[in-house]
Amino acid sequence: MARYAKEHKQVTRQRIIDTAGRRFKRDGIDGSGISTLMSDAGLTNGAFYAHFTSKDDLVAHVVADQLRTQIAGFDAVPPSHSGLDGLIREYLSPKHRDHPGTGCPSAALLDEIGRCGAETKQAYTEGAQGILDEFAARLTPENPQSARGKALGLYTILVGTLQLSRAVSDQRFADEVLEQGIENALAFIR
Repeated sequence: MARYAKEHKQVTRQRIIDTAGRRFKRDGIDGSGISTLMSDAGLTNGAFYAHFTSKDDLVAHVVADQLRTQIAGFDAVPPSHSGLDGLIREYLSPKHRDHPGTGCPSAALLDEIGRCGAETKQAYTEGAQGILDEFAARLTPENPQSARGKALGLYTILVGTLQLSRAVSDQRFADEVLEQGIENALAFIR
């Protein structure tokens, strides 16, 4: 019985993290209260503290989980420039722009993460470094460390482009931002 309870608690905790990740990316960290997050997970507010010490604790776990998931997605990206071409086009697509709840945590939450506590910033730092490592491994498979600066440049182009495209109200302009971002990113990695 205790074994089931432990597994059940882990499954429930992950359900909270997953639903909070979608809500945070859609409505922001500050725009997502504990009661809403727990309701999304199909749980009561009282159950929250059985899994997390505070909302800040949850945010740090969500950020770490979201970035781990994003890094794991690189397994499907071939270790080459052509693999990055496809990733760039998918990342800077209208579909990704228009569905932040299922997309990149950086583009959706970066401004708020900058105002979070040390635990969340550390989780983000570790995740961002993992993403840079994945980019660098595809830019220069034979010597990824030599491509770290270029990987950082690519990361900033992608995240900034997506954020700008989401921020403007004119649909044609938003699409233009994405299209130019793709051109810029592809030119940058050549």
